[in-house]
Amino acid sequence: MSNPMEQFVIKPIIPLKVGDVDISFTNSALFMVLAVVVSTVLLGLCLRRRSIVPTVAQSIPESIYEFISGLLKENVGVEGLKYFPFIFTLFLFVAFGNLLGLFPYAFTFTSHLTAVGSLSLIALLFNVVIGIKKKKLGWLRTFLPKGIPFALAPLIVPIEMISFLSKPFSLTVRLVANMTVGHIMLKIIAGFVVALGFAGIVPVLFNSCIVCFEIFIALLQAFIYTVLSCIYLGDALHEH
Repeated sequence: MSNPMEQFVIKPIIPLKVGDVDISFTNSALFMVLAVVVSTVLLGLCLRRRSIVPTVAQSIPESIYEFISGLLKENVGVEGLKYFPFIFTLFLFVAFGNLLGLFPYAFTFTSHLTAVGSLSLIALLFNVVIGIKKKKLGWLRTFLPKGIPFALAPLIVPIEMISFLSKPFSLTVRLVANMTVGHIMLKIIAGFVVALGFAGIVPVLFNSCIVCFEIFIALLQAFIYTVLSCIYLGDALHEH
């Protein structure tokens, strides 16, 4: 049975260095590109023949649109719809990153802290920029909620800052942990199938159930990631 952790090793495909900086094109970068390409192509195919009465294919992107717009209206308000492209892209990138990793010999970049952490930091920076753009210097009140006496600022501000900066960390750890554990389980069970030979029918059936469950988890984690991103965006735009 091969090491189940091997599937998480980042390997260079096109080695490249600029001075001492390694900027190689890796398997992680490849599947990030594939996530963008595959999601774009599939959406294009689904919307190629649009009609008033939506087909099954057309209803998929329309359902995603309604889901994202509903999240924004609920957590940010009607004004949140202007940020639809960012949240929509975030959802598709995470969802397809999770789903592509379920294929044999694929690489799940959403199982790596650096990849998901970078994405979460981008989301945090986006919220900061949007918050400052709307509130100007009033955005700093984020760290001193309304109704808190100014005398408590030395205590409350550091706590609020830690809470604010921990948001991308919580987003990252939740997604990475779920993707990593699920893929390790699949690898271990698949190893039992090979080791048991003809007697491996039970692990095969069990593995099939796990794969179906992993597809559900992949979409669920993308959903949770998007919901939390919308909540954090709403916090950046509105008072506590």
